[in-house]
Amino acid sequence: MDTYSLKYTDGRTEEEPGSALLPAIRILARLLRGFEAPPMLRLWNGALIEPRGCVPTFTLVLRDPVLLRRMVTERNPLLLADAYFRGALDVEGDLYSALRLKDHFASMMLSWREKLALLRDAWRLPAAREADSANGGTALSRWQQRFSHRHSRDSDRAAIAFHYDVSNAFYGLWLDEQRVYSCAVFERTDDTLEQAQRNKLDLICRKLRLVRGDRLLDIGCGWGALVCWAAREYGVRAHGITLSQRQLDYARDRIRTEGLEGQVTVALCDYRDLPADATYDKVSSIGMFEHVGLGNLPGYLAAVHRVLRSGGLFLNHGITHDEEGWNKTVASEFINRYVFPDGELDCISNIQLGMERTGFEIHDVEGLRPHYALTLRHWVQRLEANRDAALREVDEPTYRVWRLYMAACALEFESGGTGIYQVLASRRDSGHWPVPMSRRDLYAANASPPTA
Repeated sequence: MDTYSLKYTDGRTEEEPGSALLPAIRILARLLRGFEAPPMLRLWNGALIEPRGCVPTFTLVLRDPVLLRRMVTERNPLLLADAYFRGALDVEGDLYSALRLKDHFASMMLSWREKLALLRDAWRLPAAREADSANGGTALSRWQQRFSHRHSRDSDRAAIAFHYDVSNAFYGLWLDEQRVYSCAVFERTDDTLEQAQRNKLDLICRKLRLVRGDRLLDIGCGWGALVCWAAREYGVRAHGITLSQRQLDYARDRIRTEGLEGQVTVALCDYRDLPADATYDKVSSIGMFEHVGLGNLPGYLAAVHRVLRSGGLFLNHGITHDEEGWNKTVASEFINRYVFPDGELDCISNIQLGMERTGFEIHDVEGLRPHYALTLRHWVQRLEANRDAALREVDEPTYRVWRLYMAACALEFESGGTGIYQVLASRRDSGHWPVPMSRRDLYAANASPPTA
Protein backbone atom coordinates (compact mmCIF):
# COMPACT_ATOMS: atom_id res chain seq x y z
CA MET A 1 0.00 0.00 0.00
CA ASP A 2 2.88 2.38 0.71
CA THR A 3 3.92 2.36 -2.94
CA TYR A 4 0.50 3.47 -4.23
CA SER A 5 -1.88 6.35 -3.55
CA LEU A 6 -5.63 6.34 -4.10
CA LYS A 7 -8.01 8.88 -5.58
CA TYR A 8 -11.28 8.84 -7.52
CA THR A 9 -12.05 10.17 -10.97
CA ASP A 10 -15.03 12.05 -9.48
CA GLY A 11 -12.98 13.75 -6.77
CA ARG A 12 -13.82 11.45 -3.83
CA THR A 13 -10.96 10.65 -1.44
CA GLU A 14 -12.50 8.04 0.85
CA GLU A 15 -13.40 4.43 0.25
CA GLU A 16 -17.06 3.59 -0.23
CA PRO A 17 -18.48 1.87 2.89
CA GLY A 18 -18.53 -1.87 2.50
CA SER A 19 -16.65 -1.87 -0.78
CA ALA A 20 -13.95 -4.34 -1.73
CA LEU A 21 -11.55 -1.57 -2.70
CA LEU A 22 -8.90 -2.03 -0.01
CA PRO A 23 -8.54 -5.79 -0.65
CA ALA A 24 -8.26 -5.02 -4.36
CA ILE A 25 -5.52 -2.47 -3.74
CA ARG A 26 -3.60 -4.87 -1.52
CA ILE A 27 -3.78 -7.60 -4.17
CA LEU A 28 -2.61 -5.31 -6.95
CA ALA A 29 0.20 -3.82 -4.88
CA ARG A 30 1.55 -7.30 -4.11
CA LEU A 31 1.17 -8.66 -7.65
CA LEU A 32 2.95 -5.64 -9.10
CA ARG A 33 5.73 -5.42 -6.50
CA GLY A 34 9.12 -5.39 -8.19
CA PHE A 35 7.73 -4.70 -11.67
CA GLU A 36 10.17 -2.31 -13.35
CA ALA A 37 7.44 -0.07 -14.82
CA PRO A 38 4.61 0.22 -12.25
CA PRO A 39 1.40 1.22 -14.05
CA MET A 40 -1.45 3.49 -13.13
CA LEU A 41 -4.50 1.43 -12.22
CA ARG A 42 -8.12 2.39 -12.85
CA LEU A 43 -10.75 0.16 -11.29
CA TRP A 44 -14.35 -0.67 -12.05
CA ASN A 45 -15.67 1.90 -9.55
CA GLY A 46 -13.65 4.87 -10.83
CA ALA A 47 -10.82 4.53 -8.32
CA LEU A 48 -7.38 5.58 -9.58
CA ILE A 49 -4.39 3.90 -7.95
CA GLU A 50 -1.18 5.76 -8.69
CA PRO A 51 2.36 4.48 -8.12
CA ARG A 52 4.44 6.76 -5.91
CA GLY A 53 7.77 8.12 -7.07
CA CYS A 54 7.50 7.37 -10.80
CA VAL A 55 5.65 8.43 -13.91
CA PRO A 56 3.74 5.40 -15.28
CA THR A 57 4.04 4.64 -18.99
CA PHE A 58 0.67 2.90 -19.15
CA THR A 59 -2.61 2.48 -17.30
CA LEU A 60 -4.24 -0.87 -16.61
CA VAL A 61 -8.00 -0.53 -16.64
CA LEU A 62 -9.79 -3.29 -14.70
CA ARG A 63 -13.49 -3.15 -15.51
CA ASP A 64 -14.46 -6.29 -13.61
CA PRO A 65 -13.59 -7.24 -10.00
CA VAL A 66 -14.09 -10.88 -10.92
CA LEU A 67 -10.95 -10.69 -13.06
CA LEU A 68 -8.84 -9.68 -10.07
CA ARG A 69 -10.28 -12.50 -8.01
CA ARG A 70 -9.54 -15.02 -10.77
CA MET A 71 -5.96 -13.75 -11.09
CA VAL A 72 -5.37 -14.99 -7.55
CA THR A 73 -7.52 -18.13 -7.43
CA GLU A 74 -6.77 -19.54 -10.88
CA ARG A 75 -3.47 -20.52 -12.44
CA ASN A 76 -4.34 -19.60 -16.01
CA PRO A 77 -1.51 -17.74 -17.78
CA LEU A 78 -3.85 -16.69 -20.61
CA LEU A 79 -6.40 -15.14 -18.26
CA LEU A 80 -5.22 -11.55 -18.81
CA ALA A 81 -5.03 -11.95 -22.59
CA ASP A 82 -8.57 -13.34 -22.73
CA ALA A 83 -9.79 -10.55 -20.45
CA TYR A 84 -8.19 -7.98 -22.76
CA PHE A 85 -9.90 -9.50 -25.80
CA ARG A 86 -13.26 -9.44 -24.01
CA GLY A 87 -12.79 -5.85 -22.82
CA ALA A 88 -12.73 -6.72 -19.10
CA LEU A 89 -9.14 -5.44 -19.08
CA ASP A 90 -7.71 -2.60 -21.11
CA VAL A 91 -4.34 -0.94 -21.63
CA GLU A 92 -3.99 2.78 -22.16
CA GLY A 93 -0.53 4.01 -23.12
CA ASP A 94 2.52 1.90 -23.92
CA LEU A 95 1.30 -1.60 -24.79
CA TYR A 96 4.86 -2.94 -25.01
CA SER A 97 5.55 -2.01 -21.38
CA ALA A 98 2.31 -3.68 -20.34
CA LEU A 99 3.26 -6.89 -22.14
CA ARG A 100 6.35 -7.21 -19.95
CA LEU A 101 3.95 -8.15 -17.16
CA LYS A 102 3.93 -11.66 -18.65
CA ASP A 103 7.53 -12.28 -17.65
CA HIS A 104 7.01 -10.49 -14.33
CA PHE A 105 4.14 -12.78 -13.34
CA ALA A 106 5.96 -15.88 -14.60
CA SER A 107 8.96 -15.16 -12.37
CA MET A 108 7.03 -14.04 -9.28
CA MET A 109 7.90 -15.89 -6.07
CA LEU A 110 5.41 -15.81 -3.18
CA SER A 111 5.76 -17.13 0.35
CA TRP A 112 2.97 -19.22 1.79
CA ARG A 113 2.01 -16.26 4.03
CA GLU A 114 1.71 -14.02 0.97
CA LYS A 115 -0.35 -16.60 -0.88
CA LEU A 116 -2.69 -16.94 2.09
CA ALA A 117 -3.09 -13.16 2.38
CA LEU A 118 -3.84 -12.88 -1.32
CA LEU A 119 -6.47 -15.62 -1.08
CA ARG A 120 -8.14 -13.94 1.90
CA ASP A 121 -8.38 -10.66 -0.01
CA ALA A 122 -9.51 -12.44 -3.18
CA TRP A 123 -12.45 -14.01 -1.37
CA ARG A 124 -13.52 -10.53 -0.25
CA LEU A 125 -14.02 -9.58 -3.90
CA PRO A 126 -17.29 -10.26 -5.75
CA ALA A 127 -17.60 -13.75 -7.19
CA ALA A 128 -19.66 -12.53 -10.17
CA ARG A 129 -21.01 -9.36 -11.65
CA GLU A 130 -24.70 -8.66 -11.94
CA ALA A 131 -24.25 -9.27 -15.67
CA ASP A 132 -22.50 -12.44 -16.74
CA SER A 133 -18.81 -11.63 -16.29
CA ALA A 134 -17.20 -14.64 -17.85
CA ASN A 135 -18.45 -14.05 -21.38
CA GLY A 136 -17.07 -17.49 -22.07
CA GLY A 137 -19.20 -17.94 -25.14
CA THR A 138 -17.27 -15.39 -27.20
CA ALA A 139 -16.29 -16.27 -30.73
CA LEU A 140 -12.68 -16.40 -29.59
CA SER A 141 -13.23 -19.29 -27.21
CA ARG A 142 -15.50 -21.14 -29.64
CA TRP A 143 -13.03 -20.83 -32.54
CA GLN A 144 -10.30 -22.51 -30.54
CA GLN A 145 -12.38 -25.64 -30.04
CA ARG A 146 -12.63 -26.29 -33.79
CA PHE A 147 -8.99 -27.06 -34.46
CA SER A 148 -6.43 -29.75 -33.80
CA HIS A 149 -2.94 -30.40 -35.11
CA ARG A 150 -3.94 -33.27 -37.39
CA HIS A 151 -3.04 -31.14 -40.44
CA SER A 152 -5.43 -32.86 -42.80
CA ARG A 153 -6.29 -30.97 -45.97
CA ASP A 154 -9.62 -29.89 -44.51
CA SER A 155 -8.22 -28.79 -41.15
CA ASP A 156 -5.37 -26.87 -42.80
CA ARG A 157 -7.83 -25.10 -45.10
CA ALA A 158 -10.02 -24.19 -42.13
CA ALA A 159 -7.03 -22.94 -40.14
CA ILE A 160 -5.85 -20.74 -43.00
CA ALA A 161 -9.36 -19.33 -43.39
CA PHE A 162 -9.45 -18.63 -39.63
CA HIS A 163 -6.42 -16.36 -39.91
CA TYR A 164 -6.31 -14.99 -43.45
CA ASP A 165 -9.96 -14.75 -44.46
CA VAL A 166 -10.72 -12.07 -41.90
CA SER A 167 -11.01 -9.16 -44.34
CA ASN A 168 -8.75 -8.11 -47.20
CA ALA A 169 -9.48 -4.48 -46.36
CA PHE A 170 -8.48 -5.07 -42.71
CA TYR A 171 -5.02 -6.28 -43.72
CA GLY A 172 -4.72 -3.43 -46.20
CA LEU A 173 -5.01 -0.91 -43.36
CA TRP A 174 -1.67 -1.86 -41.82
CA LEU A 175 0.35 -3.79 -44.40
CA ASP A 176 2.53 -2.02 -46.97
CA GLU A 177 1.31 -1.05 -50.43
CA GLN A 178 2.53 -4.40 -51.85
CA ARG A 179 0.47 -6.18 -49.16
CA VAL A 180 3.35 -8.36 -47.92
CA TYR A 181 2.49 -10.23 -44.71
CA SER A 182 5.98 -11.42 -43.76
CA CYS A 183 9.25 -10.02 -42.47
CA ALA A 184 10.57 -6.95 -44.30
CA VAL A 185 14.28 -6.26 -44.86
CA PHE A 186 15.53 -2.92 -43.56
CA GLU A 187 18.79 -1.61 -44.99
CA ARG A 188 18.49 1.20 -42.43
CA THR A 189 16.30 1.32 -39.35
CA ASP A 190 14.60 4.46 -40.65
CA ASP A 191 13.51 2.84 -43.93
CA THR A 192 9.78 3.09 -44.51
CA LEU A 193 7.85 -0.16 -44.38
CA GLU A 194 7.12 0.21 -48.10
CA GLN A 195 10.83 0.44 -48.91
CA ALA A 196 11.74 -2.43 -46.59
CA GLN A 197 9.17 -4.74 -48.19
CA ARG A 198 10.41 -3.84 -51.66
CA ASN A 199 13.91 -4.65 -50.38
CA LYS A 200 12.68 -8.06 -49.26
CA LEU A 201 10.85 -8.93 -52.47
CA ASP A 202 13.89 -8.03 -54.54
CA LEU A 203 16.30 -9.85 -52.24
CA ILE A 204 14.27 -13.05 -52.64
CA CYS A 205 14.38 -12.69 -56.42
CA ARG A 206 18.14 -12.10 -56.39
CA LYS A 207 18.76 -15.05 -54.08
CA LEU A 208 16.79 -17.26 -56.45
CA ARG A 209 18.85 -15.80 -59.31
CA LEU A 210 15.67 -15.30 -61.31
CA VAL A 211 16.16 -14.70 -65.02
CA ARG A 212 13.70 -13.98 -67.79
CA GLY A 213 11.71 -17.07 -68.73
CA ASP A 214 12.21 -18.91 -65.41
CA ARG A 215 9.23 -20.84 -64.11
CA LEU A 216 8.66 -19.79 -60.47
CA LEU A 217 6.34 -21.48 -57.97
CA ASP A 218 5.40 -19.53 -54.84
CA ILE A 219 3.86 -21.79 -52.19
CA GLY A 220 1.57 -19.75 -49.97
CA CYS A 221 1.48 -16.76 -52.30
CA GLY A 222 -0.67 -14.54 -50.07
CA TRP A 223 -2.11 -11.56 -51.91
CA GLY A 224 0.24 -12.07 -54.86
CA ALA A 225 3.03 -9.62 -54.03
CA LEU A 226 6.00 -11.85 -54.87
CA VAL A 227 4.63 -13.51 -58.02
CA CYS A 228 3.68 -10.12 -59.47
CA TRP A 229 7.00 -8.54 -58.49
CA ALA A 230 9.01 -11.40 -59.96
CA ALA A 231 7.05 -11.32 -63.22
CA ARG A 232 7.15 -7.55 -63.59
CA GLU A 233 10.76 -6.93 -62.51
CA TYR A 234 12.46 -10.18 -63.61
CA GLY A 235 10.37 -11.42 -66.51
CA VAL A 236 9.57 -14.84 -65.03
CA ARG A 237 6.47 -16.95 -65.46
CA ALA A 238 5.08 -17.26 -61.94
CA HIS A 239 2.45 -19.48 -60.38
CA GLY A 240 1.22 -18.99 -56.82
CA ILE A 241 -0.87 -21.28 -54.64
CA THR A 242 -2.84 -20.44 -51.50
CA LEU A 243 -5.52 -21.98 -49.29
CA SER A 244 -7.24 -18.64 -48.68
CA GLN A 245 -10.17 -17.83 -50.95
CA ARG A 246 -10.02 -14.13 -50.11
CA GLN A 247 -6.32 -13.94 -50.87
CA LEU A 248 -6.93 -15.75 -54.15
CA ASP A 249 -9.68 -13.31 -55.17
CA TYR A 250 -7.47 -10.33 -54.39
CA ALA A 251 -4.44 -11.79 -56.20
CA ARG A 252 -6.47 -12.49 -59.34
CA ASP A 253 -7.80 -8.93 -59.39
CA ARG A 254 -4.27 -7.67 -58.90
CA ILE A 255 -2.92 -9.72 -61.79
CA ARG A 256 -5.60 -8.31 -64.09
CA THR A 257 -5.02 -4.75 -62.88
CA GLU A 258 -1.26 -5.00 -63.46
CA GLY A 259 -1.72 -6.60 -66.88
CA LEU A 260 0.16 -9.77 -65.93
CA GLU A 261 -2.36 -12.40 -67.09
CA GLY A 262 0.13 -13.84 -69.56
CA GLN A 263 2.85 -14.29 -66.94
CA VAL A 264 1.19 -14.93 -63.57
CA THR A 265 -1.39 -17.45 -62.42
CA VAL A 266 -2.70 -18.25 -58.95
CA ALA A 267 -4.76 -21.15 -57.70
CA LEU A 268 -6.50 -22.45 -54.60
CA CYS A 269 -4.32 -25.49 -54.02
CA ASP A 270 -2.76 -27.48 -51.20
CA TYR A 271 0.97 -28.11 -51.68
CA ARG A 272 0.20 -31.83 -51.43
CA ASP A 273 -2.02 -31.56 -54.49
CA LEU A 274 0.42 -29.98 -56.93
CA PRO A 275 0.13 -31.76 -60.31
CA ALA A 276 2.43 -34.75 -60.70
CA ASP A 277 3.83 -33.39 -63.97
CA ALA A 278 4.48 -29.85 -62.69
CA THR A 279 8.12 -28.73 -62.92
CA TYR A 280 9.60 -25.40 -61.89
CA ASP A 281 13.04 -23.81 -62.16
CA LYS A 282 12.70 -22.00 -58.83
CA VAL A 283 10.44 -22.40 -55.79
CA SER A 284 9.78 -19.92 -53.00
CA SER A 285 7.92 -20.39 -49.76
CA ILE A 286 7.61 -17.18 -47.75
CA GLY A 287 6.04 -17.37 -44.30
CA MET A 288 4.16 -20.53 -45.14
CA PHE A 289 5.98 -23.54 -43.68
CA GLU A 290 5.03 -22.48 -40.12
CA HIS A 291 1.52 -23.74 -41.01
CA VAL A 292 2.66 -27.15 -42.25
CA GLY A 293 3.07 -28.88 -38.88
CA LEU A 294 6.29 -30.51 -37.72
CA GLY A 295 5.02 -34.00 -38.49
CA ASN A 296 4.27 -32.92 -42.07
CA LEU A 297 7.59 -31.20 -42.79
CA PRO A 298 9.10 -34.26 -44.52
CA GLY A 299 6.06 -34.43 -46.84
CA TYR A 300 6.18 -30.68 -47.48
CA LEU A 301 9.88 -30.77 -48.38
CA ALA A 302 9.34 -33.87 -50.53
CA ALA A 303 6.58 -32.04 -52.45
CA VAL A 304 8.93 -29.12 -53.15
CA HIS A 305 11.69 -31.52 -54.19
CA ARG A 306 9.31 -33.30 -56.55
CA VAL A 307 8.26 -30.20 -58.49
CA LEU A 308 11.70 -28.55 -58.60
CA ARG A 309 13.90 -29.41 -61.56
CA SER A 310 17.32 -30.92 -60.91
CA GLY A 311 19.67 -28.11 -59.93
CA GLY A 312 16.78 -25.72 -59.34
CA LEU A 313 16.80 -23.31 -56.39
CA PHE A 314 14.44 -23.32 -53.41
CA LEU A 315 14.15 -20.44 -50.93
CA ASN A 316 12.37 -21.17 -47.66
CA HIS A 317 11.65 -18.08 -45.55
CA GLY A 318 10.10 -18.86 -42.18
CA ILE A 319 9.89 -18.33 -38.44
CA THR A 320 11.84 -20.57 -36.07
CA HIS A 321 11.98 -21.21 -32.36
CA ASP A 322 14.96 -21.20 -30.02
CA GLU A 323 14.08 -24.70 -28.78
CA GLU A 324 13.52 -28.01 -30.54
CA GLY A 325 9.93 -28.94 -31.18
CA TRP A 326 6.66 -27.17 -30.46
CA ASN A 327 6.17 -27.73 -26.76
CA LYS A 328 3.20 -26.49 -24.77
CA THR A 329 4.02 -23.08 -23.30
CA VAL A 330 2.08 -19.90 -22.64
CA ALA A 331 3.29 -18.51 -25.97
CA SER A 332 2.48 -21.61 -28.03
CA GLU A 333 -0.94 -22.01 -26.41
CA PHE A 334 -1.74 -18.35 -27.06
CA ILE A 335 -0.75 -18.55 -30.74
CA ASN A 336 -2.68 -21.77 -31.36
CA ARG A 337 -5.78 -20.63 -29.51
CA TYR A 338 -6.18 -17.13 -30.88
CA VAL A 339 -4.01 -16.59 -33.95
CA PHE A 340 -2.61 -19.58 -35.85
CA PRO A 341 -4.56 -22.71 -34.90
CA ASP A 342 -2.18 -24.90 -36.93
CA GLY A 343 1.10 -23.10 -36.21
CA GLU A 344 4.15 -25.09 -35.10
CA LEU A 345 7.78 -23.96 -35.01
CA ASP A 346 11.13 -25.71 -34.71
CA CYS A 347 14.75 -24.61 -34.43
CA ILE A 348 16.65 -23.70 -37.59
CA SER A 349 19.09 -26.62 -37.31
CA ASN A 350 16.22 -29.12 -37.48
CA ILE A 351 14.76 -27.32 -40.51
CA GLN A 352 18.09 -27.54 -42.31
CA LEU A 353 18.50 -31.19 -41.36
CA GLY A 354 15.09 -31.96 -42.82
CA MET A 355 16.02 -30.21 -46.06
CA GLU A 356 19.26 -32.16 -46.35
CA ARG A 357 17.52 -35.47 -45.66
CA THR A 358 15.10 -34.69 -48.50
CA GLY A 359 17.91 -34.21 -51.00
CA PHE A 360 18.54 -30.48 -50.91
CA GLU A 361 21.98 -28.91 -50.78
CA ILE A 362 22.03 -25.76 -48.64
CA HIS A 363 23.86 -22.76 -50.08
CA ASP A 364 22.95 -19.86 -47.83
CA VAL A 365 21.28 -19.23 -44.47
CA GLU A 366 20.46 -15.67 -43.39
CA GLY A 367 18.92 -14.65 -40.08
CA LEU A 368 16.53 -11.69 -40.12
CA ARG A 369 15.36 -11.60 -36.50
CA PRO A 370 15.74 -7.83 -35.83
CA HIS A 371 14.10 -7.10 -39.17
CA TYR A 372 10.93 -8.90 -38.13
CA ALA A 373 10.82 -7.11 -34.77
CA LEU A 374 10.93 -3.79 -36.61
CA THR A 375 8.35 -4.98 -39.17
CA LEU A 376 5.93 -5.91 -36.39
CA ARG A 377 6.34 -2.55 -34.68
CA HIS A 378 5.45 -0.87 -37.97
CA TRP A 379 2.36 -3.06 -38.30
CA VAL A 380 1.19 -2.35 -34.74
CA GLN A 381 1.67 1.40 -35.22
CA ARG A 382 -0.35 1.34 -38.44
CA LEU A 383 -3.10 -0.79 -36.97
CA GLU A 384 -3.46 1.51 -33.96
CA ALA A 385 -3.50 4.58 -36.21
CA ASN A 386 -6.34 3.01 -38.24
CA ARG A 387 -8.36 1.64 -35.34
CA ASP A 388 -11.67 3.19 -36.37
CA ALA A 389 -11.36 1.92 -39.93
CA ALA A 390 -10.29 -1.51 -38.66
CA LEU A 391 -13.40 -1.76 -36.49
CA ARG A 392 -15.53 -1.23 -39.56
CA GLU A 393 -13.98 -4.41 -40.99
CA VAL A 394 -13.68 -6.66 -37.91
CA ASP A 395 -15.14 -6.80 -34.43
CA GLU A 396 -13.42 -5.41 -31.34
CA PRO A 397 -12.06 -8.76 -30.07
CA THR A 398 -10.47 -9.49 -33.45
CA TYR A 399 -8.82 -6.08 -33.52
CA ARG A 400 -7.49 -6.66 -30.01
CA VAL A 401 -6.15 -10.12 -30.89
CA TRP A 402 -4.10 -8.75 -33.78
CA ARG A 403 -2.85 -5.75 -31.80
CA LEU A 404 -1.74 -7.83 -28.82
CA TYR A 405 -0.37 -10.68 -30.91
CA MET A 406 1.82 -8.50 -33.11
CA ALA A 407 3.11 -6.39 -30.22
CA ALA A 408 3.95 -9.53 -28.21
CA CYS A 409 5.70 -11.05 -31.22
CA ALA A 410 7.81 -7.92 -31.65
CA LEU A 411 9.07 -8.35 -28.08
CA GLU A 412 9.65 -12.07 -28.64
CA PHE A 413 11.82 -11.39 -31.69
CA GLU A 414 13.69 -8.67 -29.83
CA SER A 415 14.42 -11.03 -26.93
CA GLY A 416 15.70 -13.79 -29.23
CA GLY A 417 13.09 -16.38 -28.26
CA THR A 418 11.87 -16.45 -31.85
CA GLY A 419 13.92 -16.15 -35.04
CA ILE A 420 13.40 -16.03 -38.77
CA TYR A 421 15.65 -17.37 -41.51
CA GLN A 422 15.90 -17.47 -45.25
CA VAL A 423 17.41 -20.78 -46.34
CA LEU A 424 18.53 -21.06 -49.96
CA ALA A 425 18.99 -24.58 -51.25
CA SER A 426 19.04 -26.50 -54.50
CA ARG A 427 17.89 -29.91 -55.61
CA ARG A 428 21.13 -31.86 -55.85
CA ASP A 429 22.40 -32.35 -59.40
CA SER A 430 25.52 -34.54 -59.61
CA GLY A 431 27.76 -31.96 -57.98
CA HIS A 432 26.57 -29.02 -60.09
CA TRP A 433 26.90 -25.69 -58.21
CA PRO A 434 23.94 -23.49 -59.28
CA VAL A 435 24.90 -20.21 -57.58
CA PRO A 436 27.82 -17.77 -58.01
CA MET A 437 31.06 -18.24 -56.09
CA SER A 438 30.33 -15.20 -53.89
CA ARG A 439 27.33 -13.29 -52.57
CA ARG A 440 28.38 -10.05 -54.23
CA ASP A 441 25.43 -10.15 -56.63
CA LEU A 442 22.97 -10.20 -53.71
CA TYR A 443 24.08 -7.08 -51.94
CA ALA A 444 25.76 -4.93 -54.58
CA ALA A 445 24.35 -1.40 -54.56
CA ASN A 446 21.58 -0.92 -57.08
CA ALA A 447 21.80 -4.54 -58.16
CA SER A 448 19.85 -5.02 -61.36
CA PRO A 449 18.02 -8.13 -62.56
CA PRO A 450 20.35 -10.56 -64.35
CA THR A 451 19.82 -11.37 -68.00
CA ALA A 452 19.45 -14.87 -69.32
